[in-house]
Amino acid sequence: MKVAVGSKNPAKIRAVEKVTNKLGWTIEAIDTPSLVSEQPFSDSETRQGALNRASACIPNGYDIGLGLEGGVVDTEVGMFLCNWGALVTRGRTNFVASGAKILLPTEIAEPVRSGRELGDVMADYTDKKDVRKKEGAIGIFTDGWVTRDEMFAHVVKLLVGQYQFSK
Repeated sequence: MKVAVGSKNPAKIRAVEKVTNKLGWTIEAIDTPSLVSEQPFSDSETRQGALNRASACIPNGYDIGLGLEGGVVDTEVGMFLCNWGALVTRGRTNFVASGAKILLPTEIAEPVRSGRELGDVMADYTDKKDVRKKEGAIGIFTDGWVTRDEMFAHVVKLLVGQYQFSK
């Protein structure tokens, strides 16, 4: 069985490998487009980005495609991080799942609302490069208790669990 994750982002690859290694799956990372905004701004758009990434793996010869996408959701309480994943099979069965959400501080949410991408805001806020490829905003704001790859690994577990249950 050929399985791909539709991203070259190291945090997303680590998340998928943490789960699929236990299944004996060999994963290949390929660049696939999200076909949504650079900064997804709703659960719906973020979920669609994950589905697009996963679906784009199948025409490249894979039996299973996994897509992961991070975004933000503005609510009456404030702006939250959101994350979605999708698992698509060659037979076009789609599974989707979402994970933890965390409220972003106002000093982060305001520039994102003004059109900046969260990753760029986090780079300025932390003086670190490539936060999105490492601990992620969630890792910063949970003081390392939950990292981006751990958060996405939880979503991958939900996806794989649904896939296995459906067989």
